[in-house]
Formats: sequence, structure tokens, C-alpha cells
Amino acid sequence: MASTSDSGKPSGSNVEKDRVRLCDEFAAIAGTDSAVAQCYLSENDWEMERALNSFFEADMERVFEDDLPEVDNSPKTKRQKVEEPPPENCIDLTGDSPATSKKPPEEEDSKLSLISWNVDGLDTDNLAERARGLCSYLVLYTPDVVFLQELIPPYVQYLKKRAVSYLIIEGGEEGYFTGMMLKKSRVKFLESEVVTYPTTQMMRNLLVAQVSFRGQKLCLMTSHLESCKGHAQERMKQLRLLMQRIREAPDDVTVLFGGDTNLRDSEVAKVGLPSGVCDVWERLGRQEHCRYTWDTKANNNKTVPFVSRCRFDRVYFRPATKDGVTRLAPDHMALVGLEKLDCGRYTSDHWGIYCSFTAE
Repeated sequence: MASTSDSGKPSGSNVEKDRVRLCDEFAAIAGTDSAVAQCYLSENDWEMERALNSFFEADMERVFEDDLPEVDNSPKTKRQKVEEPPPENCIDLTGDSPATSKKPPEEEDSKLSLISWNVDGLDTDNLAERARGLCSYLVLYTPDVVFLQELIPPYVQYLKKRAVSYLIIEGGEEGYFTGMMLKKSRVKFLESEVVTYPTTQMMRNLLVAQVSFRGQKLCLMTSHLESCKGHAQERMKQLRLLMQRIREAPDDVTVLFGGDTNLRDSEVAKVGLPSGVCDVWERLGRQEHCRYTWDTKANNNKTVPFVSRCRFDRVYFRPATKDGVTRLAPDHMALVGLEKLDCGRYTSDHWGIYCSFTAE
């Protein structure tokens, strides 16, 4: 599911590997999918016998009785803000299991983790199962921050109902848009804003959130830059605006950006990255197994008559530079979403990116 960094750090903890094995065993015995397996195992201290007993005694309709609603193209009313309380009697598919709720060692407790993923909500085929697939990766990796692109309103409704351990911030309300998910137990939300791209033709913008993590000030950013080869000039304009916002962040703030940039390396070279800003994939040694996030050779969610392998999804990082402020540094990157779901498709046509950062 993941890989190793230059430092030789394992791709995932022993806990993660044990969970994957238990979920596979549960799914094989119960004849169900991995999302249901993770739900029951996490509710039962990851003890197989208890989880199976709970599964066979439960009314399965209670677990997923209200999956994603049908996509409604009628005019939408304004949705409630992120402070909306979770629905009663719902099962949190992303809550910490007892294995992760125990206080970890200080080194792990101070590590910041994130996932950035274009979830392809515009493709409504198997959308409920693919949304559950996203939740399953949140269970396995328990990221502190999640950057999402190509969300649609029904997808957000599902996440609000099933990922109640996260605060969800939306970069739009209609059509498709970006979003962020913040682990409530780890990240304190302060404020957010949506920065418009003045000349976009594809409803694109920059979502920015100010948060606090273990007393550290973070500026989080996500975006979905203009798509397609013919829109390179607009895409580079958007990249310049993004880099300007990163450059203008105060020196006591750590800036993290993750998103579907649609960038080609030649375009980044023309714009250039400001001093102090790094591309995390490059910083960690340009590992080949993490290079291609859009890969029609390996991912068949989209039927196309050609092979395309691109590094569209990127993570940019600028550490705080003020004396006395904790400095974070990237220490690990991996691709997620590489396993097919029971429906025979992947969670998205993009692979997701998992990154972790350690205090220096």
C-alpha cells in the first residue's frame, strides 16, 4: 500500500499492517468489503471474534442504510457551515480505534500527517463505495489533515455523516470544488478563506485555512489548478498566485499545500518556486514509486485510448523560519488508493498522496 523513504523508514506502522491483515481476514470470513470490516473491527478493539459476533448479530441496513443520495441537478440551497453537528446514531467510519486512541510515544505524537487526493466526485459510478474507500484509508492512516479535490455536494454530505471525527471545510457549494478535513482531536481550526482565480474558466480557486497543531501555527492550502494541456498559461497564473500567498505567510507559520495541480515540470520551471519552498517529492529524493499520481497504465477507472503517466498531484512545503519556532521537515511520502474496491474500480482515477512531517 505504501513505500519506504530514503531514511529507510517503514511505509507504515505495524499497527497499520495488522489492521490491513485483520480487515482482509474479516472480509473473507464475513463475505463483506473492507470498509465494513474496518468499521466492526475498530468498534471491537480490533478483536476478530468480537467483531465477527457483532457483525452477524447486527442489522446491516443500520450501518449503510443511507449511502450517497442520487445526484440532484436542481438548484441547491445554501448548506450549513462546518460547525454542523454530526447526525445522531451514525457510525463514524474514520474514528480512532482503541489501538490509536492510546497516547503514542512523544515522537509519533508530534508528527504531522496529511493525505491529498483528487477523489473524482464528478464520476458518479460506484460513488458510495468509492467514498467508503476513502474513509477506509482515513482509518488506516489517521491523517491529521486531508486535502480533497473534485468534491460534489452528495460526496460532502456522505463525509459529514460518516467521517465525524473530522471537521470539513468546503471551498464551494455548487458544481465541484475542493475541501479540507481536519482531525478534531489533533488540529485546531482558526479561520478559512477562499481566494478566487480571476480568469479561471473551470470554477477553480484556492482554499486557505489557518490552524494550530500542537501549538504550531500552520497555513493549509489546497487547490485544483486549471486542467488540460491547452490551459497551461492559466494554470501558471494560478501557480504564481499560489506561490505569492505562500511567500506572504508570516515567518512564524508553516505552510503546507497539497492538491491536483495538473502541472508539467516545464511549467513549474517557468514560474519557479520561491526561496524556502520545496516540492516534497523532490525533497525526499524523487522516489520513482511515488512519481505518477495520474497513471492510466495502472489505474483503469478512466477508459482512454492512450497511456498517460503524470505527476499532477503535488505537495509544497515552506517551514517556519522565525527563531524559537518549531520547524517541521518532511520525512515520508507514499501513494495510497492502489487497491481495487469490491466494485472492481479504484477509489479515484488519481492515486492519493500520503506525507508525514517531523519536528526538527
